[in-house]
Amino acid sequence: MARTYSVFISHSWQHIEDLKNLRNLLENRGYFNVQFEEATPDVPINSDNAYYIRQRLKQKISNSDIVLGIAGVYASHSEWMQWELDKAVELKVPIVGVIPRGQERISTVVSSRAKELVRWNTESIVEAIRKWAK
Repeated sequence: MARTYSVFISHSWQHIEDLKNLRNLLENRGYFNVQFEEATPDVPINSDNAYYIRQRLKQKISNSDIVLGIAGVYASHSEWMQWELDKAVELKVPIVGVIPRGQERISTVVSSRAKELVRWNTESIVEAIRKWAK
């Protein structure tokens, strides 16, 4: 039976299309099974309590085989993305940075924590997941 990878995608809610597009790439890849752990606008963590949100995110990251960090420059301005990636490092969950299409510059928040950076290409992303997932 094929393995199902549990993936947490660290993303910015202001750039939600990047998250949707990345999820679609992975879901539509044949012979690759994936389930997602991150919170989304469709399935949010319904709380204004930052401590509670961090605890839920920590659990989701801990349950993941890998964290994909969308490495657009906006990641450098997201406290939540930095927190998620730092938590992944603390929990020893491997991080792969995914460079959005057309990006010349990337976030050091992602690149400094990632095991590998890959371009926005289905095969490169899937190969990195298979290589680094715990």
